Amino acid sequence: MNGDAPVEPVRKSVRVPLPIDAAFRLFVDDIDRWWPVELFSRVADEQYGNGVAVRRIVFEPRRGGRLYEVTSEGVEGSWAEVLEYEPPSRIVLAWKPNDRDEPPTEVEVRFEPDGDGALVRLEHRGWERLGARAEEARAGHDGGWQTPLDRFAAAAADVAGG
Repeated sequence: MNGDAPVEPVRKSVRVPLPIDAAFRLFVDDIDRWWPVELFSRVADEQYGNGVAVRRIVFEPRRGGRLYEVTSEGVEGSWAEVLEYEPPSRIVLAWKPNDRDEPPTEVEVRFEPDGDGALVRLEHRGWERLGARAEEARAGHDGGWQTPLDRFAAAAADVAGG
């Protein structure tokens, strides 16, 4: 595949029963409450070997901050760099949760008012940067993003109900 050929972004959305500021805070400040590390982490991808677990996820809430996991052995595994941080409406990440010799893709998450709740829209783009792996990587993420968003919606429902 030509590295210049555009590849359709992955687009997903979920409605949550929280105002956008509360949804944004849950997404950033409490990401380790809802992110499915057993499915999507460097540990889950077996980048560290057997017996290692994710102890926490850290989202540094600022432009230039990092999103990373900390393992049971104290190792930090980077997932992303924060490119844009605009509470409570928008986050853009340079997404690269691995050590492959390839550039990051880009994930944008928007929080929009929707009645008494919020609509959270995710767009994962920049697949063409991955060259020959672009279509395969996009396909995997297209199916993969729904689980974290569903878990986020469930956590938001818990917050709203509790």
